Amino acid sequence: MSAGEGTPPLDGGTRVLAGVGVSAGRVIGRVKRMPDPVQPPADGAPLPEGADVDSETERLRTATQTVAAGLKARAAVATGDAAAVLKATALMAGDRTLLKSATKLVASGTSAESAIWEAADAVATQLTALGGYMAERATDVLDVRARIVAELRGVPAPGIPDSEEPFVLCAVDLAPADTATLDPAKVLALVTSDGGPQSHTAIIARSLGLPAIVAATGTTALADGDLVFVDGITGTVTRDPGPAEEEIAASYANRAALPDFDGAGALADGRSVPLLANVGSGTDAVAAAEAGAEGVGLLRTEFCFLGRDKEPTHEEQVEAYRAVFDAFPGRKVVVRTLDAGADKPLPFLTDDTEPNPALGVRGYRTDGATPGVLARQLAAIAEAAENSRADVWTMAPMISTPAEAERFAGLCAAAGLRTPGVMVEVPSAAVLAGQILQRVDFASIGTNDLTQYTMAADRQLGALAELNDPWQPAVLHLIKATADGGRAAGGATSEGSATTGAKPVGVCGEAAADPALAVVLVGLGVATLSMNRRALPAVAAILRTVDLAEAQRLAGLALAAPSAAEAKELVRAELLELERFGL
Repeated sequence: MSAGEGTPPLDGGTRVLAGVGVSAGRVIGRVKRMPDPVQPPADGAPLPEGADVDSETERLRTATQTVAAGLKARAAVATGDAAAVLKATALMAGDRTLLKSATKLVASGTSAESAIWEAADAVATQLTALGGYMAERATDVLDVRARIVAELRGVPAPGIPDSEEPFVLCAVDLAPADTATLDPAKVLALVTSDGGPQSHTAIIARSLGLPAIVAATGTTALADGDLVFVDGITGTVTRDPGPAEEEIAASYANRAALPDFDGAGALADGRSVPLLANVGSGTDAVAAAEAGAEGVGLLRTEFCFLGRDKEPTHEEQVEAYRAVFDAFPGRKVVVRTLDAGADKPLPFLTDDTEPNPALGVRGYRTDGATPGVLARQLAAIAEAAENSRADVWTMAPMISTPAEAERFAGLCAAAGLRTPGVMVEVPSAAVLAGQILQRVDFASIGTNDLTQYTMAADRQLGALAELNDPWQPAVLHLIKATADGGRAAGGATSEGSATTGAKPVGVCGEAAADPALAVVLVGLGVATLSMNRRALPAVAAILRTVDLAEAQRLAGLALAAPSAAEAKELVRAELLELERFGL
């Protein structure tokens, strides 16, 4: 009898469960599920015996402050995406509206546990009703609620299970604060039944190099101790793996080691394709420089603003930006101005009553609703750049029209910043890229947002994971349109050149970290690729296996495919080195 025979069928009669692979890797391990969530207190439970309103209010305030401080402390030692997620969750824990609502309930005679539970439930319900990004914030509120109640009860907060042996972590989904603390030494792979390819879970799994699958709905049937084969490349989970799966896992374990990135991204014909890093702090920048990144393709300036009730001072911003610039003397550093709103609300900037924040006042648009913040940020960037040897470029997120691009270029000029650019995240910006790039010096494509806006699919929803894939041919056509616009704006005429004479167009979204998709992006005319530093060796190794003509041929295959899955399959079948390196 084979290993799979006699196993109770799952997912409609099959032992193979399908999801969306978001981080490569093929491993076999035992399942450990996330522990049961914190149980709710009784509705309207009265004040504990011997307590009064003042003492219970103080107990609630102390628990809230303890949770927020704990999250901030974890954020202080984390880096990159993990730090940003923890800071945002800490901000939610310290939300004054949430605490005020709970305090009012305590004043009416309700226990602290019941009060915070009810108040958080009301906030989460409101956010869910808003849909889109704000619905995703509801998960954060409920996570914070569970942590505060656990603190009030004096029990451990929900989190990643402990184990002496490495395991495959299975969950419905992970709260951002949990995702940010995954230990790759203990977690072999990550499988969730919910979530999408651009969820917190997916992004941080990729940054840690953990094999990961999301939106695998059938995996709710998996139990502690089940032996599974997780294939993060195909997006499948196989219960009770047999010899075939064991051979694949062994092959992956014995994959060829990736050569170290030598700091010079290039194609097989020697054509340069600079490989840059996405960073969110000075610490990130130093680590990226040590990894060989050729510069910074995306500096997320939100790291200065998250977790604060007030706008950071000019001096605080200058110091923070300069720490990044100093890590790359003589190199390009692309600074994205504040991308607040939607999933990154800020108390002093964001209107939390917007009916659809993902389509509302976010990114560059906040300058119309709250004038002055952008100009002050540009002034801080300019001062930090003055005393640095870095080549500082500055771009605005959520640009939709040529007029917006022109105004942003004017703001940069007024601040003394020489190289203005735009993020292309909205389909209108891709379609009008030629006109937009006549007004600025460069564009960088944020594939995460461009994909969700093109496909009208919230990038956090597991049910829409198939649509929310940067391999979607419609998204690839818009990327090509943007690169074509760069060539037109720069006056380039040579069809054999991807970038010569053009206004440069880069990619800084998650798509750049996929080695196979990186080849396609270069074939579409993208000049630079920016990614998490961990992805640099893999992308560099695969780019060196193709010349420009081959990259353009593979891009043509992807453009002509009828679906994301077929586009990916066609291209991967031509890149034989992917298998050798376990990519």
